[in-house]
Amino acid sequence: MIQTILWDVDATLLDFHAAEKAAIHKLFQQFHLGECSDAMLQRYAKINRGYWERLEKGELTRDQVLVGRFQEFFEKEKLDVSVAPAFNEAYQSALGDTIVYRDDSYQIIESLRGKVKQYVVSNGTIVAQEKKLRLSGLGALMDGVFLSEELGVEKPNKEFFDKVFAQIGYLDRETVLIVGDSLTSDIRGGNNAGIRTCWYNPGHAAPLEDVHIDYEITDLHEVYDLLKK
Repeated sequence: MIQTILWDVDATLLDFHAAEKAAIHKLFQQFHLGECSDAMLQRYAKINRGYWERLEKGELTRDQVLVGRFQEFFEKEKLDVSVAPAFNEAYQSALGDTIVYRDDSYQIIESLRGKVKQYVVSNGTIVAQEKKLRLSGLGALMDGVFLSEELGVEKPNKEFFDKVFAQIGYLDRETVLIVGDSLTSDIRGGNNAGIRTCWYNPGHAAPLEDVHIDYEITDLHEVYDLLKK
C-alpha cells in the first residue's frame, strides 16, 4: 500500500513548457534580443535538456548548467553571449510567473491530503521552485519540499533520496512512490532509492532499457488507481 508520494514539479504537476516559453519571450524583450521564435525555443529546449542530463550524471556543476545553456544558445543564435549570466538570473524569477496546472494537479494534491504523505522532490532552482510552489498553492498542500540545490545533490543520485528520507524520518521504502516525467531523473532516481516508480508520460515517449518503470500513466488522475494497489 502506497503511503508516501514524492512528486516532481516541472512537466509533472506544472506545465514547464508554458512557463519556459513565457519567461523567455518576456526576457528577450527585456534584454533587447529581438523576437524568440518557436523554432529558436525548440533549439534552446534541446540544449537545456542536454545540460540538465549532464548535471544528473555529475559532469557539470549547477552554475555551469544555468549559465552555460544560455551561453551556448546565444552563441548559436548569434546573440550577445555576455548577457547570459544576467539573463539566467532574471529567468529564475520569471519562470515562476506563469502557473499552468497539469491534469487538475492542484485538486489532485488537495484531495490526497490526509490520505497519503506528499512531498516535492525537484532539481529546479530554489528561486524558481519556491515562487512556483507559492503562487500555485501547491507548496502549502505538501508535507514537505526537497530541492536538490538545498540538499547539495541532484536526482537521480541515491544520496539525494537518502537525505530526503533522513529528514522525513523512518518510513518503509516499499510504501513510497515517486511520480515524475523524467526517466533519467525521477524514475532512475526511484530505482537508485529502492522505491516504486510512476512514469508520467502524456507524450507517449519511448522508455529507456536500463530504467525500471513500475507504473506508467498519461494522466495524473490515474494515480488514484495506483493507491488502491
